[in-house]
Amino acid sequence: MLIAADAPPPPPPHTGGLLLLIDGTAGLLTVAALGIALLLFLIIKVRLQPFVALLAVSIAVGLAAGLSVTELFGTVQKSAAVSVIESGMGGILGHVAIIIGLGTMLGAILEVSGGAEVLSSRLLHLFGEKRAPLAMGLTGLIFGIPVFFDVGVFVLAPIVYAAAKRSGRSILLYAMPLLAGLSMAHAFLPPHPGPVAAAGLLHVSLGWVILMGTVVGLPAVLAAWGYAAWIGNRLFVEVPQDMVEAGEEAKAAVAAEQRAAGRTPQERPVSFGTVLTIIGTPLVLILAATFSSIALDPSTARSVVEFFGSPFVALTIALLMAYYLLGLRRGWSRKSLGTVSTSSLKPVGNILLVVGAGGVFGAVLKASGVAQALSDTFNDIGLPVIVLAYLIALVLRVAQGSATVAIVTTAGIVLPLVENGHHSQAFLALVIMAISAGSIFASHVNDGGFWIVAKYFGISERDTLKSWTVLESVLSVTGFAVAAALSLAL
Repeated sequence: MLIAADAPPPPPPHTGGLLLLIDGTAGLLTVAALGIALLLFLIIKVRLQPFVALLAVSIAVGLAAGLSVTELFGTVQKSAAVSVIESGMGGILGHVAIIIGLGTMLGAILEVSGGAEVLSSRLLHLFGEKRAPLAMGLTGLIFGIPVFFDVGVFVLAPIVYAAAKRSGRSILLYAMPLLAGLSMAHAFLPPHPGPVAAAGLLHVSLGWVILMGTVVGLPAVLAAWGYAAWIGNRLFVEVPQDMVEAGEEAKAAVAAEQRAAGRTPQERPVSFGTVLTIIGTPLVLILAATFSSIALDPSTARSVVEFFGSPFVALTIALLMAYYLLGLRRGWSRKSLGTVSTSSLKPVGNILLVVGAGGVFGAVLKASGVAQALSDTFNDIGLPVIVLAYLIALVLRVAQGSATVAIVTTAGIVLPLVENGHHSQAFLALVIMAISAGSIFASHVNDGGFWIVAKYFGISERDTLKSWTVLESVLSVTGFAVAAALSLAL
């Protein structure tokens, strides 16, 4: 059928929506802006749980942009067509849930077995008392790879107390390098939720994320250590005696529980080499698989390397190594291993739901045409995609506090900017680094991490802003600068 030149344009494709409030690119952009504003309002003012807020905003944006109820939710009979919400949630969690789950259990075994204490003790011995802050920083960086940021703080805080108490110097001199190492690993390296979620949304190999996370993160953490040394020598904060006493009581309670359960301290201590081997094994295997796909022609050898380098397989191998080397070989029962593993997964549910809701948000943006409208507009602005990714994540982070929400929301917005651009995996990994860097900028009073740092190290709110908040900003800006510079060469 022919349409006359002066005839009105055909209706938009999604005419079955409950609400059709938009017309063209300007309307779609309005929906996007209102959706993000609503998200921030629900999280900041209403204090709605981020998973619920993301899901509610996704539905609102989809309906306002013209998606039908059937497209969003499917039908009661569940025909072969998968709804937008189901595909968004399932698509991201199918990639992320296994990695986060395995990584969490691995971190728990390392934590409970005393791996953190062995790691810090050996590094303190190697570097000596004068370089104890650097040893703290390396402890945070290495131990931070398999454990969540807050868990790293809880486990390693007593070591910081002891080092500061021995020296009589400000606790900031030891706490800030440790926090910088933990934060760098949490922001830039798998198996942490942020980079893993972004990799899943942007379809990037974890090997490239590990490589670029290391290349971008190391200069960033070095800059942060420099600031930590500067502020630690200029701002004196005493060791919080109440936290020291609480830590000693908790340690005694844990020891009593272990004895009651038949898990008394074993004759075989955890070795420094064992801890490094367990942490390093999945990273090496994943990187080997990534480079084999570049350097080797299709062959049996390449297939074997790629099999063992699959993130699922690599992390399973590392977890089984931890079970044996840190558990069974040292007298743990299989029941104890199961208990530790199961209990470690309890806090993961919230993270996975937020990540899944972020996947729904991205799927709704794409299906409704909002993502393409955003892509066209951002392209017209002329800023490089890596700069836009950083700025969007930074604004979302400062506004609502959650790094995970900032990452998954930004990745959904950025996806249409890169999916048709024929970009290399290396470049996309740098975009993820920019998003991750933006997501840690200026941690302040709306961020749970701010209060964890202030509470566990006895720092006033004012001094936490001077130390921790600025430290995070140094990590963020330096990481982005390195990622942006590298992107120019790709």
